[in-house]
Amino acid sequence: MSRTLAASSPSSGTGGAFWQYGPEALLTRLDSAREGLAEAEADARLSRDGPNEIGETARRHILVDLLHRLANPLVAILLVAAAIAGFTGDLASFLIILAVVILSTLLDMVQEHRAQATAAALKRSIALHATVLRDGDPIELPVSAIVAGDVLQLRAGDLVPADGIVLEANGAQVNEALLTGEPYPVEKRVGPDPNASTPAEASGALFHGTSVIAGTATMLVVETGARTRFGAIAQSLAAAPAPTAFERGIHKLGMLIARLTIFLVLFVLLAHLALGRPPLQSFLFAMALAVGLTPELLPMIMTVSMARGAQRMASAKVVVKRLSAIHDLGEMDVLCTDKTGTLTEARITLVGHPGIDGKDDDRVAELAAINARFETGLKSPLDEALITHMTGRPQVNWTKLDERPFDFERRRVSVLAEHEGERIEIVKGAPETMLSLCRQARDRCGALVTIDEALRSRLIALHDERAAQGLRLLGIAWKPAPDQERIGDADEDGLIFAGYCVFVDPPKTSAADAVARLEAAGIRIKVISGDAGAVVEHLVASLALPVEGLLTGEEIGKLDDAALAARVDSVDLFARVTPDQKVRVVRALRARGHTVGFMGDGINDAPAIHAADVGLSVDGATDVAREAADMILLAPDLGVLADGVVEGRRTYANIMKYIRMGTSSNFGNMLTMALASLVLPFLPLTAVQVLLNNLIYDLSQIGIPFDSADASDLARPRGWDMPGLVRFTAIMGPLSSIFDIATFVLLLKVFHVDVATFRSAWFIESMATQILVVFVIRTARPAWTGRAHIALVVTALGGLLAALALPFLPFASFLDFAPPSGMVLGAIALLVAAYLAISEVMKRFALRPVS
Repeated sequence: MSRTLAASSPSSGTGGAFWQYGPEALLTRLDSAREGLAEAEADARLSRDGPNEIGETARRHILVDLLHRLANPLVAILLVAAAIAGFTGDLASFLIILAVVILSTLLDMVQEHRAQATAAALKRSIALHATVLRDGDPIELPVSAIVAGDVLQLRAGDLVPADGIVLEANGAQVNEALLTGEPYPVEKRVGPDPNASTPAEASGALFHGTSVIAGTATMLVVETGARTRFGAIAQSLAAAPAPTAFERGIHKLGMLIARLTIFLVLFVLLAHLALGRPPLQSFLFAMALAVGLTPELLPMIMTVSMARGAQRMASAKVVVKRLSAIHDLGEMDVLCTDKTGTLTEARITLVGHPGIDGKDDDRVAELAAINARFETGLKSPLDEALITHMTGRPQVNWTKLDERPFDFERRRVSVLAEHEGERIEIVKGAPETMLSLCRQARDRCGALVTIDEALRSRLIALHDERAAQGLRLLGIAWKPAPDQERIGDADEDGLIFAGYCVFVDPPKTSAADAVARLEAAGIRIKVISGDAGAVVEHLVASLALPVEGLLTGEEIGKLDDAALAARVDSVDLFARVTPDQKVRVVRALRARGHTVGFMGDGINDAPAIHAADVGLSVDGATDVAREAADMILLAPDLGVLADGVVEGRRTYANIMKYIRMGTSSNFGNMLTMALASLVLPFLPLTAVQVLLNNLIYDLSQIGIPFDSADASDLARPRGWDMPGLVRFTAIMGPLSSIFDIATFVLLLKVFHVDVATFRSAWFIESMATQILVVFVIRTARPAWTGRAHIALVVTALGGLLAALALPFLPFASFLDFAPPSGMVLGAIALLVAAYLAISEVMKRFALRPVS
């Protein structure tokens, strides 16, 4: 049979999803029978379609990976700068730049191949063997040998090894939380689901990776391997994600520095040649300017800043897997979160047990708990909730006599139990089924009343009201059975309705405060769930979340990418969405210019976690979700995430301090030397002195990662503001050049110093203005109102002392330095003080956000 059904798989939408067909139609289309395939036919299909496995993605060769990372514009500039430094004989700069590039690149490569690890985790979560009918006989086979058309036998405790439909079901309940996000077990039945548009609505379908928790089922395999929904998720995780906000910002910064460097180098080189300067000396000087413009220690500053942030976040119970995700977390302005496990407790809880008057009746909970305790087989989450609810309460000792387990036709569980001679039959099940079996009800006083139309209407209204709030209900009934030994078909007549048990996945008590903190920090919350719209709306209402708008998976399916992007900004609730629709929502938000985080814990969340700028998961999540994530919260609490956002913004603020100061000071110094070299009869600094200036300055800034940040930097998301950086450089760079030129005039026209003393004095002035201005522009507030971290104070003052001492050292003459006089140093000190005072004023304009 040709693989025509692949065209009608869930991901394609052509011809309808497979669960919309009836069993007989699919058996015909798959050339199969209820007794299974012949062994020869199964072997032929295995050869044609391949094993039922999630394919391994070929790993990128380590050299190819290395070249890909070195192609980053900023890294390429650093490598060119290292080559120039080596060519000009500056071995120290050559080794330092090379070491920084290698270190930062290796740290990135440690995080490589997360997609392959994700796929491997996905494979480990799948069943290893299954019971397959071959030639009419049940045999145990590895799941890799299953093919389309196979008939499988499933029982409680089995993992479903492929996608398919139900041929037979006997009380089959399946946990699909990993795919749909719904915590409640799903009852499976035989028959097509023509109106089901998502897996969550397909009661006649079974999906790879879900688990059978009760009953038995016979399954016809329709899709295997990469064609299953699991396979589609694995393929999406193996694909290279779009560049994150951090990567886009670094690329923009690299291109900015490259343009500045090329402009200044070409200007100086052409001007020198036009003035008749020696070509080799002009070239070496221009190359030294190129190195001087390069922030050599930027990768190290970023790595140390983010590593420092990772340490602080670890103490806040956040494990960082990708260091650059710290920056992305700080820039995040939209957080998409699944409902289960983040806003809710991810556990079913009994929240009510109303009798026929609508008020809680302990007798209802007691009867339900007895039934749940004596029920055999795997306990459903509802049973566990009933048993947990009664734990620690005084309980009467009951003895179990008989049981009739759940099946799909009856939709209920019956238990015969006895206590001190009182023998009763207790039945719990679907509310509509239980009501149809009862003619009487027990009121709060123990009296029996007839269920007339008025009472029946009130009980149905009570059920509908709770169900509309996203609550799950069970009906509880009982009857005296003094002479009954077993439960037969006719023994459930004459049941007495006791009431309902009401269940919910309760909201986290901390969720509302955490969401308020995130909203106050400028992060908009969007809830994306596989659950029904009514459930999601009831949850956000109970938490008083500031959200608006609802978009369902069915509506998303009718929108193309452009139309979805136009809607996502105004919608905060997304219900009944599939994993691929979650990815579409994330990509639509990114297309609108948002930095997006996605937080989830199930396999169904993994593709969206992978597609977001920063993927978030929790410690109790599935292996797949944890592997796909950039950060793992050790506590599944949005409050922990809010703490992490603060650390991300502090880290970003410190990185930007270095970038602003390094770019502006380097540009100012190089601009000064470029202009001065055109009018002075000598170079203001030699090529070696230029590189030495840049090296000391960079080393003086290594304390920046430990510094604090302004409250304004932590209050709102902040991204890579290239226009703002250009304006800062355009204001602060030329400002330092003005004082450099004033120093030149002072040295030549007032003190009449020689060339070596000129270079020494200007070297000291240049280093003092570069280093000390750090304390002015590290904060947007007045410099004297904030205290810099001791590490920054030590490194900055250490760099300044090294610059001051250098011209006075015995080997200074080898560097073309001569010690300046005390009067010269005093004049320079006055100029530096004036520069710092004016910088304090000008920074208000330089740091003002670009409108």
